[in-house]
Amino acid sequence: MKIRKHFILTGMVQGVGLRYRAQHLARLLQLTGWVKNTWDGCVELELQGREEEIASFLDRLSMGNFIRIEGVEAKDVPVIEENGFHVKG
Repeated sequence: MKIRKHFILTGMVQGVGLRYRAQHLARLLQLTGWVKNTWDGCVELELQGREEEIASFLDRLSMGNFIRIEGVEAKDVPVIEENGFHVKG
């Protein structure tokens, strides 16, 4: 069953390749959604797919060389009709 989650990530998450790593992992795990930097130094993203793949995505995302995720805010949001994963702004 598909679910959709909205995340705010804090820590060393900008300027370290996180958005492009997120895009790569999302495509690898067949997740849809988007990711973007926010004005306050956080990263915001939405992921849609199976719960197991979303959990795997989060585990693997922080394995990037310079990425240091210190906080994760998550909430469930409605599933939408969507194709692909993209980097915003």
